[in-house]
Amino acid sequence: MPSGATVALDDVPPIDLRNLGWVALALGVLVAAIVIDDAWLLNFVHVMAGVLWTGIDLFMGFVIGPILRSASVAVRRAIVLRLMPKMLFLLPTLATVTGTAGWFHARQIGLLDVGYPAYGWVLAALVIVAILTVQGFAVLLPVNLLVYFEMRKPIPDGARIGRLMRRYVYAVGFQGVMQVAIIVVTARFVTGL
Repeated sequence: MPSGATVALDDVPPIDLRNLGWVALALGVLVAAIVIDDAWLLNFVHVMAGVLWTGIDLFMGFVIGPILRSASVAVRRAIVLRLMPKMLFLLPTLATVTGTAGWFHARQIGLLDVGYPAYGWVLAALVIVAILTVQGFAVLLPVNLLVYFEMRKPIPDGARIGRLMRRYVYAVGFQGVMQVAIIVVTARFVTGL
């Protein structure tokens, strides 16, 4: 790592567990929407969380990603060390709320009981959300944590970060494709199956 890539670690915010309060609030809203069983509220929670999840994923992948790739190592490190502690709470929570609210809302309005061929659209939505969620929790989250902790070291292993980021770039690209696919599928729901 070049000498210009040093970042004073005491200037870098650590992973702040107080963010779990926001996670608890979001999950509380989700549980309330499920318990109240109001179609509008459950749809609102699902759509709002989904818009945020999709928007942030696409913004990170297609705007922040290319900017970081062209930035110096020192700039990349500074951004990642400040961004990741927030994203570690935000994206998993949005993914959880979106998928869970979507399932309960689909059941609530009878989408799980539609016949063929309309059920193909429902199945497509379930498969895409499953792929997005599993990839997010099993690939993107662990890679983010590994990169974050490696970058927090006084002398980060640039080769290791490079290997991790190559895997990450492919996963983020696929995640972006899946996010666009879910928009196509849900647009079909809105216009009627």
